[in-house]
Amino acid sequence: MRRFMVSATGLAATVALCLMAGGAHAQASRTWVSGVGDDANPCSRTAPCKTWAGAISKTAAGGEIDALDPGGFGGLTITKSITIDGGGGQVASTLVQGTPGITIGAGAAVVTIRNLRINGLLQDTASSPGTNGISVASAAVVHIQNCYVFGFSQAAVSITPGTGATQVFVDDSYLSDNTSGLSLAPTGGALVQVLVRNTRANGNPSDGFVVNGAGGTAGLMLEKSKSDGNGAGLAVSGANGVAIISDSEFVLNGTGISVTGGGSVFTYQNNVVSANGLQISGPLSPLGLN
Repeated sequence: MRRFMVSATGLAATVALCLMAGGAHAQASRTWVSGVGDDANPCSRTAPCKTWAGAISKTAAGGEIDALDPGGFGGLTITKSITIDGGGGQVASTLVQGTPGITIGAGAAVVTIRNLRINGLLQDTASSPGTNGISVASAAVVHIQNCYVFGFSQAAVSITPGTGATQVFVDDSYLSDNTSGLSLAPTGGALVQVLVRNTRANGNPSDGFVVNGAGGTAGLMLEKSKSDGNGAGLAVSGANGVAIISDSEFVLNGTGISVTGGGSVFTYQNNVVSANGLQISGPLSPLGLN
């Protein structure tokens, strides 16, 4: 009997060690996805997963998921600090129907989304289109870099935190053929600051860039960007809605810049507002020559 007890104890220790090893593997700092991967894999470089969702559960907070090759990697909900990188020079795609492409509900986390195409299938009349391309519900900081977001029935990028302070940085991205491009509308008194650089909002029948300060403090800084072929190039509303624009273009929109409901737009004198149905609706405040 004593021998059996020793063996059982040894077996329990072995099982515990195996579980610990499995847990450590499940929380790798870097994981991989591939168009020919499998979510049953450990998401290593030599045994990649198939989807972002399959890989994120095996990636430690603060870690990174990288695409090895072209593929469609599915929708994703993010609840922790993470970097999602589709890699340069290839098509790393997220294609969704009836849901957001990527939802960020990450509390005080830092999230980076880089090098992705996110398709909502709005132009496919046989499908139910995706709602928002990237939906930011909560996070401390969000970086969106070199992303092409198109075909969504609501916004390419929707930023709607309900509490706290959030910063969002959008660089080198293209927000095309959605209902609206970037929509900033905090609720519950939240403070949101958004900086957009080298980004184009095009062909969105509602508005290219939207700032709504009715439910919280919403601040947008738009630099070296272009808004064309939209309902309004820039629409700012609400007493706590503020936009600052520099070295940007607003052309071929229904209205170039629209300011309503106590919103504020501050403009440097290096912007282009031209060839719109109505150039400017509402007051603008000049800032200087830079």
